Amino acid sequence: KKSLLIVCTLALMVYLTACGTKFDGSRIGNNREFNMEYRVLNTTETQDLTAESGDTISGKMTVHKGSLSIKIQKGEEEPVYEGSGISVSDAFDVEIDESGTYTVEVTGKGAKGSVSFIVESN
Repeated sequence: KKSLLIVCTLALMVYLTACGTKFDGSRIGNNREFNMEYRVLNTTETQDLTAESGDTISGKMTVHKGSLSIKIQKGEEEPVYEGSGISVSDAFDVEIDESGTYTVEVTGKGAKGSVSFIVESN
């Protein structure tokens, strides 16, 4: 009985520790691209991208588990892209009308997968 209690306690500790993980993966970003691959994403990550009028921000997300919310916004202006509760893989392009710095915000809830955002000049 005592051994079973110890095993169950250890299993519960491992489970609770895993649930508390906010990010487990890799992240690369600069002013032209933002890439993440993750086994766990339970937080918000942001990256500033510099785009000129006429450029395109190409976004791609692969969702294996959980869900994502994504927002692309210049300063306090209305977002040029916004999606929440995304639970399927998808790709999209955002045409940039006004030059400036655009913040990409990715929030995961129990998410596993990857995202990629690249500024492409036209």
